[in-house]
Amino acid sequence: MGRVNEAPPPLRIGFVGSGFIAKFHLKAFQSVRHVQIAGVFSPTAAHREALAAAANAAELGPCAAYDSLDALLAAPDIDAIWLLAPNDRRLEVMRALHGAVKAGRSKIRAVACEKPLGRTLAEAREVLALAEDAGLAHGYLENQVFSTAVERGKEIIWRRAAPLAGRPYLARAAEEHSGPHEPWFWQGARQGGGVMSDMMCHSVEVGRFLLTAPDAPRDSLTVKAVQGSVANLKWTQARYAKALARDFKGVEMARHPVEDFARATITLEDEAGQELIVEASTSWSYVGAGLRIDLALLGPEYAMEFSSLNPGLKVFLSRAITGGPGEDLVEKQNAEQGLMPIVEDEAGIYGYVGENRHMVEAFRHGRTPIETFIDGVEVTKMVMALYKSAETGATVRLPDPSLETYVPVPARQDAVSTEA
Repeated sequence: MGRVNEAPPPLRIGFVGSGFIAKFHLKAFQSVRHVQIAGVFSPTAAHREALAAAANAAELGPCAAYDSLDALLAAPDIDAIWLLAPNDRRLEVMRALHGAVKAGRSKIRAVACEKPLGRTLAEAREVLALAEDAGLAHGYLENQVFSTAVERGKEIIWRRAAPLAGRPYLARAAEEHSGPHEPWFWQGARQGGGVMSDMMCHSVEVGRFLLTAPDAPRDSLTVKAVQGSVANLKWTQARYAKALARDFKGVEMARHPVEDFARATITLEDEAGQELIVEASTSWSYVGAGLRIDLALLGPEYAMEFSSLNPGLKVFLSRAITGGPGEDLVEKQNAEQGLMPIVEDEAGIYGYVGENRHMVEAFRHGRTPIETFIDGVEVTKMVMALYKSAETGATVRLPDPSLETYVPVPARQDAVSTEA
């Protein structure tokens, strides 16, 4: 007989994917209890074996490297999948997981997926439908919602300020860096677009989250209209396009451009009919110390602000201190000299520790995460509406049935050019 209030066993996770984001999650899991990284699959043997070795070295295992997706899904010691593969492979993985669970070949009972849930709204809806049809618990991995600054700032604003002065009505979110690590991010058909698809999904969701009252259902706010714009500021210039083509095989920004700057204004409405606004901008053409995240929440008598490049820790390195390039101070680091900010706990500050802790405990205890595939679908819908607004130059009002089959221009053009 089990003991009263006996805790559920640790959650045993299988990674699908072994790239940059998988390594970030592995780092975050070192600060999460009740979890084992039990397996990893990616198409490249050296990469999956290296990630499994890293998990074992961090004492997060035992972790095995699997030579096929089917083998990982059929493993008897894996409870949940962390879907960290590139955007163009996520639907394929979900179809395989759905088939394995429905056929009784897999004991997996939960899945968490990195952002974005789909490259189009139709794709995101299918990912959600597959998870629900297979009876899988599901969580949408939007790390900025779990940022330590977001969690603490939102708690204070809604506890101390909103009850006295009224709810917040404006959220601002900006994320920018000098460009992605892998070639597929720059290919519209594979990634789903450009920086709007890659990073605006962060900004619109963290803005929506900050404006949502604590413990209120996520659908308590209704998106009414969006305005979006995109631009090609840097990477279509001849010398930068040439550099990308040299560094990343298959990336041809001159022939198949994707936007490197995007701006959004999203109008929402709360249960009382009050208008709320999310303002967001994202960029791959920012050259500073490294990745910059700026967030703000404003209300009638108060404001909250956060910038990831204004940490408490900084170092100064004179020109006499030389060395090779790296990312040991901040993600997407662009310099190694001068006065440099240091993000001392990237996995925590960016939200990866919080989101993984939350998902693990939700799946272990049978609770619904605060970010699910339903939220992933809503985020994809907002991003598709923003792309349509940028394409047409008009405000897109929701609901808009045309979004169900809409494909962003950079993804359409890239797909057509590639097939030709």
